[in-house]
This record gives sequence, structure tokens and C-alpha cells, in this order.
Amino acid sequence: MILEVKSVHVELNGVRILRGVSLSVGRGEIVMLIGRNGAGKTTTIKSIMGLVPVKSGRIVFDGRDITGMKTHKIARMGIGYAPEDRRVFADLTVEENIEIAIGNPSERDEILREVYTIFPDLKRLASRRSGYLSGGEQKMLAIARALALKPKLLLLDEPFEGLAPLVVRRLYESIWKIREKGISILIAESNITHVPKLADRVYVIERGEIVFEGSPEETLKSERVLKILRGY
Repeated sequence: MILEVKSVHVELNGVRILRGVSLSVGRGEIVMLIGRNGAGKTTTIKSIMGLVPVKSGRIVFDGRDITGMKTHKIARMGIGYAPEDRRVFADLTVEENIEIAIGNPSERDEILREVYTIFPDLKRLASRRSGYLSGGEQKMLAIARALALKPKLLLLDEPFEGLAPLVVRRLYESIWKIREKGISILIAESNITHVPKLADRVYVIERGEIVFEGSPEETLKSERVLKILRGY
């Protein structure tokens, strides 16, 4: 396994947000963490990245315990993160946003070439300021910037939220290309309709607890899962 989250508990402002969350991601695997808004998906992703403190439990990446490690060190170890709110630098061009994440300047041309192969739309927009991009283009840019770190694992938080169907299909294609390069992916998502297109395995989170694990087929057939996602 490239990632193992083991019985992680998170408290924020005295409120228990995650309650013993355990999940794993295999090498070259796409795993989806499904849940309603407020279920704990984003907190799980942030706990992996060291953005929220873990009260108890362990997070192991590529055989190393990264629990409590600083976010920049986790990123350097090989975890890329594209947050839900994108956080692109609006005054910088598309290419400048990507270049910021490139650690070794000598790899610049190679990394840009790979990123533009995965996101051809961004190549066309390379010199455009990011503040003038559409929401879908900004989502692609956030993922592209995470890829510039040359990660072994990519964390995507709600990558499809608010996107038109055509843009969603393009993003599917990009994610398939990323997986073909051997990069593992963990996707936090509230919409179960994306599961059959992407997931190798699925976890369902509700009120900070993992309540289901299974294949895409098992997930879509589970009345319990469908009830949870409908809000009972």
C-alpha cells in the first residue's frame, strides 16, 4: 500500500470530527472517499497532508509514518494535493502557477511537457492569467500544479463540483492518464455518480466514521450507502 490511514481521530475546537478513520490506497489505485457535505471527507484529506492535527492514530505513506509531519515535508515526500477551493494565484499565468511547484528547475521543460500532455487545454491557456480561467480550468490547473511535484500519490478534494458535464468528461480522461503513469489517487467526492467511471475501491464516510468499504459495484447496489447519501 502507498497510503495507510490507521484509526485516525481528529478534534477541532473541542469537536470530534474524525472518529477512528481507517483507509488505504494501493499503488496505482484510484480510491474514492464518498460522503455528504460535512461528513469528514475534507478533514480526512487535510489530516493526510498535515493541515489539521491528528489527535490519535497513524498515517503511513510509502512505508514511513508521516503523522504530525509538516505539510511542506509531506509534499516533498511525494503527495500532491488539489484542494476543493483550487487556490490558484489569480495574478500569475497558468504556466507560472505550475512552475511554482517545480522543485528542480532543470526538470521544468520535462514536467511542463508531461502536465500539458495530461491537460492539453492548459497548454492552450499557458500565458493566460489564472484569474480569467473558468472554474473547470482552475480545477485542472490546481491538479496540474500538484502534478508538478512529481507525486507518488495525488489527493483530490471534490474535483468535479460545479463542473459542466463536458468538463467532467475531460477531467475523467485526465485522471485516467494520471493513473496510467502509476500515480495513486485518493478522491474525496459527494456525488456517487462518478464512482463507476473512476474508482477501483470505495469508502463511505458518515459523521466522521468509515461506514462502508467495497467495490464500485457493491457501493452502487448498497441500499445502506444510498440511504446515507440521500440523508436517510
